[in-house]
Amino acid sequence: MKFLGNSLHIANSGKLIARASKTPNAGGIVFDSDKNKIGKVNYVFGPTKNPYISIRLFKSANTKRIQQKYGEKLFVSRPRQKKSKRRGRRPRNKN
Repeated sequence: MKFLGNSLHIANSGKLIARASKTPNAGGIVFDSDKNKIGKVNYVFGPTKNPYISIRLFKSANTKRIQQKYGEKLFVSRPRQKKSKRRGRRPRNKN
């Protein structure tokens, strides 16, 4: 897990807005300081050095606790990469 940034507020859409120290990968899973899963990185916007991040919260995340702890440190893990389905070559028919 890498340090992501600090939480700012919850927007009217229900997404958590945070200020990051570096640009994260989209789809990365976000954890709070207690290592509880909060949500996924939804959208990155703003300046490239310190961007703002929109985090789509999981239903299991405690939003009241998140609202009380504004400025909390957030961490991100890399999203799981899907295995590529590589097809083998078919042998040619020799006629």
